[in-house]
Amino acid sequence: QVQLVESGGGSVQAGGSLRLSCAAFGYTYSSYCMGWFRQAPGKEREGVARIYTGGGSTYYADSVKGRFTISQDNAKNTLYLQMNSLKPEDTAMYYCAASYIAGCWDDPGLYNYWGQGTQVTVSS
Repeated sequence: QVQLVESGGGSVQAGGSLRLSCAAFGYTYSSYCMGWFRQAPGKEREGVARIYTGGGSTYYADSVKGRFTISQDNAKNTLYLQMNSLKPEDTAMYYCAASYIAGCWDDPGLYNYWGQGTQVTVSS
């Protein structure tokens, strides 16, 4: 069983930065892909960024390109999301997820394990 624990959320003003972390426990082998998703009240969960753990290729939603950076520290089994130039529309619960399905997809349904989420609130 894999357990994912997010941290680093909080409240910031527009233009500020936050760094989210996701620590993974219970790995017996590497996932194919890890991703960050977010869900705002009344909206569907959407992909923010993901990383192909084998090769390090990264993918971003258009809304966060140039502002967010996903990275991983394999030695620490930790995934990060550096968020800069935050906007009020970035306000949401942020989740990390791990996929053991071949490929690196934007579909939340293809991720096997999820963290409990960390809240990010950006005020104008």
